[in-house]
Amino acid sequence: MGKIIAVANQKGGVGKTTTCVSMCAALNEIGVKALLCDMDPQSNATSGMGFNKDKTVHNMYSVLIEGEDVKKAIHSTPYGDLLPSNSIMSGAGVEIVGMTENARNFVLKNTLSVIKNDYDFIFIDCPPSLEMLTLNSLCAADTVLIPVQCEYFALEGLKDLMTTIRMTKKAYNPELEIEGVLLTMYDSRTNLSSQIATEIKKYFKDKTYNIAIPRSVRIAEAPSHGKPIIDYDRYSRGSLTYQELAKEFIKRNNHSKGGGVK
Repeated sequence: MGKIIAVANQKGGVGKTTTCVSMCAALNEIGVKALLCDMDPQSNATSGMGFNKDKTVHNMYSVLIEGEDVKKAIHSTPYGDLLPSNSIMSGAGVEIVGMTENARNFVLKNTLSVIKNDYDFIFIDCPPSLEMLTLNSLCAADTVLIPVQCEYFALEGLKDLMTTIRMTKKAYNPELEIEGVLLTMYDSRTNLSSQIATEIKKYFKDKTYNIAIPRSVRIAEAPSHGKPIIDYDRYSRGSLTYQELAKEFIKRNNHSKGGGVK
């Protein structure tokens, strides 16, 4: 059975979308079947997978709001399968709010249930806010992966996210758990990064990934070329780190596939 993972943090610029794209690409490369579901109206994950977000009318909006068959909206890319988004998704949250209370929180869950077993992992790139599209993502997910930038204000934002996760778990999705916490933009030369890492590990303990994503110009450049970092600059430090993260992720999930990952 497949596993659905919401990649969430309401603070923007923490590496959430980069992590979604990089993980899908790295897992796809080692033989793990992954789908990236772009729930963010900014549709950066769609572009990051090398897909022209304006190329098709078959997308997250047509599936969630217009009732289109989800399988028709899945597109293959060199880096894994994609359920794309575009700017029209900005109105989806409002339209979902207008649905009945019993239906509106589970639109995405009902959609992904049709294809869940077709994939090893489905990653949901959540919007950088705690609103209806994010709530739908948390209701659909089995776990939440939380990228945390190694800066002080990132810790402040975590409080709101953890409150939302607890409320969602209590009211709508009792099986929801933390997949892991990923330190991003880590700079081992600074005391601040070390302090943030210590605080995160103290609170989340073994849920914190051993791999931390470094601050990297090459990682920042990759999206503008429509490529994941592992394709844009395969042997850069950022690329190698995401490849190692994919291996750690596989091990934590006791997944048997993965091109020799042990």
